[in-house]
Amino acid sequence: MDVRPFWLAGSPARGEAELTVTNPHDGRVVGIASVPDPDQAEQAVAAAHAVRKEAAALPIHVRAEALAHVSRRLSERAEEIARLISAENGKPIFWARGEVGRAISTFRFAAEETRRFSGEVQRLDTEPAAAGRLAYVSRQPHGPVLAITPFNFPLNLVAHKVAPAIAVGAPVVVKPAPATPLSSLLLGELLAETDLPAGMFSVLPVPNDRAAALVEDPRLPVVSFTGSGPVGYAIKEQVPQKHVTLELGGNAAAVVLADADLDWAAGRIALFSNYQAGQSCIAVQRVIVDESVLDAFTPKLLAAVDALVVGDPADDKTQVGPLVSEQAAERVEQWIAEAVEAGARVLAGGDRDGATVAPTVLAGVPASAKVICEEIFGPVLVIQPVASADEAFAAVNDSKYGLQAGVFTRDLGLAFRAGKELEVGGVIIGDVPSYRADQMPYGGIKESGVGREGLRSAMEDFTYEKVMVLTGLTL
Repeated sequence: MDVRPFWLAGSPARGEAELTVTNPHDGRVVGIASVPDPDQAEQAVAAAHAVRKEAAALPIHVRAEALAHVSRRLSERAEEIARLISAENGKPIFWARGEVGRAISTFRFAAEETRRFSGEVQRLDTEPAAAGRLAYVSRQPHGPVLAITPFNFPLNLVAHKVAPAIAVGAPVVVKPAPATPLSSLLLGELLAETDLPAGMFSVLPVPNDRAAALVEDPRLPVVSFTGSGPVGYAIKEQVPQKHVTLELGGNAAAVVLADADLDWAAGRIALFSNYQAGQSCIAVQRVIVDESVLDAFTPKLLAAVDALVVGDPADDKTQVGPLVSEQAAERVEQWIAEAVEAGARVLAGGDRDGATVAPTVLAGVPASAKVICEEIFGPVLVIQPVASADEAFAAVNDSKYGLQAGVFTRDLGLAFRAGKELEVGGVIIGDVPSYRADQMPYGGIKESGVGREGLRSAMEDFTYEKVMVLTGLTL
């Protein structure tokens, strides 16, 4: 099997070490990635630093066309890339195709935003002392971006860091998750086809224990991290002088109120508590149900969960595949067992086969159980009955996380109350918290992170405002 090169300052390169990537479903070798040695990682950082001024000065049309090119090439190779994502990550091909489609849109949105991201003009003669003065407010890149990305969306979450960096003229160094580097390396191949200057991007599949050196390097003033909370906050503490954005975890809640469409809610919650095998920070983990509809809703939910197709991720019919590793599945199995030992009832699933955990529904779970308090990152759903909308909203907020929440209601007043009162970064009315449009602001509060993704939002995060005042003008 050929060893895939990594990307060093826009060119393919190889190191002495190799990383073997296996399919979580059957253990077969999917690919082998070359791993850069420390000197090569240093070269990548030095190149990003050296090209930073040229990158910031790139004409808008050059940046926009590079992004549009990647979008087109992703579309042309969509099935190939989806198969690669499915193989290295274990997600069903159905979801992998969706991820490729989203990445195509992400780069297209970035190309469009690049052409609009041109600053603003303010007249300052609102006071007599500023007569004849005009301010031009532009946004300038902080500098090269270190993008640390997770395994669960090995293409689109990389796109959400790479695309806005290029859009604002910032070089980017990508450190993909060791479990899923192949999608990032393929993205590097497409970026290398553009007219971006050498040094504008590198993709370095280095082990996690070597990430600290990249994080600490002062030539990478922006760190954009998506992953677990403990790692993210350790990064923030490690480099308090840097501009750090963190997209961390959650234990997303879906609220089913008394007036909800129960069939719609049951189907959506069942699917999106188990999509990506629950390995999404906005997968439904808690379903908070008004007790007046609990008896009617629960059988519908269980039937929808039972109808999900679990199996080989390469099969077009499969909806739920394996977790990223057997170790991850064993942890989920242990959390289920701990909840049951504490008094929870298993209404569906609960068993494990290798890296695959059956879609699981729990009831009667103590409030202190990990499956409620922590992010399980697996196909597990907890039912929590409540007596009112007030109690439901309080239950959503009774969490250290605050990423997104879904509220199933047709009451406009309750919808606006949810939008105001829920302590999360996004409230989805009439659907699951798992909904995300790639152009919208996306991120959380509390321990779900700082900063926002979504193309315009990330572009603002990677830049600072700079003011130039013109004097003596006739306005």
